[in-house]
Amino acid sequence: MPPESRRVKQPNETFSSPSWPMSIGAPVWSCDGWGDVVYPKKTPRTEWLSWYTRSFNTVEGNSTFYAVPGEQTFRGWAEQAADGFEFCFKFPKRISHDSMLQHCDDEVREFLVRLRVIAKENRLGPTFLQLGPNFGPDRLPILAKFLRRLPRELPWAVELRHHDWFDSADNEARVNDLLRDLQIDKVTFDSRPLFQSPPDDAIEEKSQARKPRTPVRQTVTAKRPMLRIVGRNRVELAEAFLDQWVPIVVGWLAQGLRPIVFTHTPDDRLAPLFAELLLSKMSDAMPGVDFTLPRPPQSPEQLSLLD
Repeated sequence: MPPESRRVKQPNETFSSPSWPMSIGAPVWSCDGWGDVVYPKKTPRTEWLSWYTRSFNTVEGNSTFYAVPGEQTFRGWAEQAADGFEFCFKFPKRISHDSMLQHCDDEVREFLVRLRVIAKENRLGPTFLQLGPNFGPDRLPILAKFLRRLPRELPWAVELRHHDWFDSADNEARVNDLLRDLQIDKVTFDSRPLFQSPPDDAIEEKSQARKPRTPVRQTVTAKRPMLRIVGRNRVELAEAFLDQWVPIVVGWLAQGLRPIVFTHTPDDRLAPLFAELLLSKMSDAMPGVDFTLPRPPQSPEQLSLLD
């Protein structure tokens, strides 16, 4: 891509996110190790989001799980994002984990105000509610009441972690029926690549200690099935799992769905490389579609090596 098409955004200028038929992104938009991968080296941190949105067309908004910044911050995020980009924010843990969806009306109201700032600029993808491992099927009525009160004009997704939700019986059927009825997407969390073998380094060891081993499903309950897949720092170790998912994703696309995939690695610096591996496999499966991952212009140091 010519350097001039990847310049820092100026007033009244517009840029576009990749026009893939699906949404692909990383778990964060800011990482010190992404120089010359997502943005040119020495790019100011204040411009990282702008560059990220020109390489990927979505991102996990994990920061909102820990704290919800003010409206001005959300407005700034929307302004920096390229056309066609979507933020997929996570519900604050005060709502999902601490309050377990009860007695949190003020927190929900505040969060909705922030989300509407992004939605107004057409930058909002499904906001996902990640429920903790203690939120089991006995709380289905609480979940149903909470979801039915969410504004239907905004997109939502739900990630379940209590293993009793995955019983291939009544519990699983009931929650799937609820999500289908409300046209809310279901999130699949696939950590199998992470746990396929002992950790190779301290970062992987920490990740294995922290990440859950949720049963994997291919359930579709709305139009935007969301897959969060956790690989390894040697990204090639996840290839066999991507080979399983690619035909499933292709099948979703053939059905008119628009899937969302987030590529995690224990070391965030390698998430774009994992995404590129997925994109190459999507390109092989759909040769008529351009799944190229845009790269920033080369840094002056790199260009001098070519002289």
